This record gives sequence, C-alpha cells and structure tokens, in this order.
Amino acid sequence: MSVYTTVTEGELSTWLGDYSLGQLLELKGIASGIENTNYFVTTSNGRFVLTLFEKLTADELPFYLNLMAHLARHGIPCPAPVANRQNQFLGVLKNKPACIVSRLEGKSVAEPNAVHCEAIGEMLGQMHIAGMSFSQMMPNPRGASWRSATSPMVLPFLSEAQAGLLEGEVARHANDNLLSLPQGVIHADLFRDNVLMQGDRIGGLIDFYFACTDALLYDVAITVNDWCMQADSTLDPGRTRALLGGYHRVRPFEPVERDAWPSMLRLAALRFWLSRLFDLHLPRDGDLTHAHDPGHFERILRNHIATDRPVWL
Repeated sequence: MSVYTTVTEGELSTWLGDYSLGQLLELKGIASGIENTNYFVTTSNGRFVLTLFEKLTADELPFYLNLMAHLARHGIPCPAPVANRQNQFLGVLKNKPACIVSRLEGKSVAEPNAVHCEAIGEMLGQMHIAGMSFSQMMPNPRGASWRSATSPMVLPFLSEAQAGLLEGEVARHANDNLLSLPQGVIHADLFRDNVLMQGDRIGGLIDFYFACTDALLYDVAITVNDWCMQADSTLDPGRTRALLGGYHRVRPFEPVERDAWPSMLRLAALRFWLSRLFDLHLPRDGDLTHAHDPGHFERILRNHIATDRPVWL
C-alpha cells in the first residue's frame, strides 16, 4: 500500500456523500507498499481504509472486492468492502477506481515465532477452504506470461551471473504444470505486513489485490518464504514445520504437493525477485513509496536451488 494520488479532505468528504458512513474526521496516507494509493479514514461511524487503484481496472476489480466480501461472510478476518447508495462496492475518485473497506485491528509482526507461523498456516488453510465456494476465477497475473515479458526488461540492470540465474529460472518454470496441483483462490502476497496479529491470534488478512486462481501450494510457498525465513536466507525448520503443520490440519496436503514443494519454493522466490527488480529499476513516480530490496529474494532463490531436501512435514 502507498500514496500515488493525493486526495484532500474536501474531495473525500464529497465522495463519501454517496455512502452512509457519517462525517469525515481524519484522513491519513499509508506509507508502505508499492501498488495502490491507500489512506486510513476515520468517520463518525468508524475506521476504514480507502484505496485508489493505480494499475487494476474497473473491469478487473469486481473479482477482488467480491472475493473479500465472500471470505468475510465465511468467517475469514479480511477487509469487508462497503457498498455505496447504489449498492456497489466500486466507485470513482480522482478519476481512479476506488473503494472503501473496513479497517481491521492488530499489527504486523517483524519476527514471527512458531506459534505465529502455526496460526497463519491454519488461517491460510481456512481461507483456501472458504474460497472453494467462490464462483469467480482470475488467472494469475504474475504467471508464466508475465515472467516471460518482464524478465527481458530488467536484464540490462543485472550482472552476468544474475542474468544467467534469472533467465535459467524463468525458462525452468515456463512449462510448470501447476494445474496438476489442487487449485483454488490464493492470496498470493501473504507476507508478514499483510497479516495483522493480536497477540498470538490472527486479527486480519489484508491487501488481496494480487489474489487469483492458482495452485494452493504456491500460496503456501509464498507465505513460508516470508514467515519462516532466517537472517541467512534459509528456512527455519521449526517455524516452517509449524506453518505447514497448521495448514495441513485444516487442509491435508496431497502426495503430489509434497513432490512439487521444492519447485514451488523456487517459483515463489523467483516471482518476488523479478517483481522487486522491476519496481527498483523501472519505478513509477509517487509519494511515500518504498521499493523493497530484490537481493533478498535472489539470496532465497539461490539457497533453495542449493538445497536438496527443503523442509517439509
């Protein structure tokens, strides 16, 4: 989440006239993330998050907003979109598609322990099960076609060794048959900063705007690569088994998923190395933005490649 488009209190007050949310009391930009413009909004009726979408179009957005509404109805603690007086989740503000959602309680944890990892594993499994009754589908926008199109754009910024690694991994995963794995709705970005904790309990899952339909195991790998990583860019065995164990109790893994686990860890690392390279070297103009270090996921990817038997249950 970030701020690219400035919204004044007057502009927001006018926009909120189409909602039954009370009087605007406070508007504050959220200075983290890289995809959309986000503000904390406090009104006389409660606390909310306003999002202006910088990349996603009005045609794409119903999937994400309907998904969050579906998951919230099924007991998953995620932002619930607020409908306007026309009973629509999506509006237009500053000529950008925009929505306002409930604000959840809690804060992200920088150094999760095994209890936190077990809790997020269980919640991820619950989210995947709840998503099975969601009828809409969205192909992964960061899939093989995106990797193939994006990697040549960042190659000029890389060393010879980095370029060889990137090209090799993109080619390796070009023909992955992810459809052979159990499919469903995935969050696709469930990093620590997208989970709000209240002690050892999950207070909320946020930022669903990379959600899509893909292999459920890929979502697990993305989550493990962030929640269970040590300072030396290798997986912590205890935290990894805790997260996988929590997930497995809710949705037991199939044998084919065990076999695909090493490849999924590499693919998840590749996806974020490539996107961070793009965001660092080919950024958009914006205020309060922060590009994450791509070297972090390069190191993770290299360590996954060097590991014969990655941590499993």
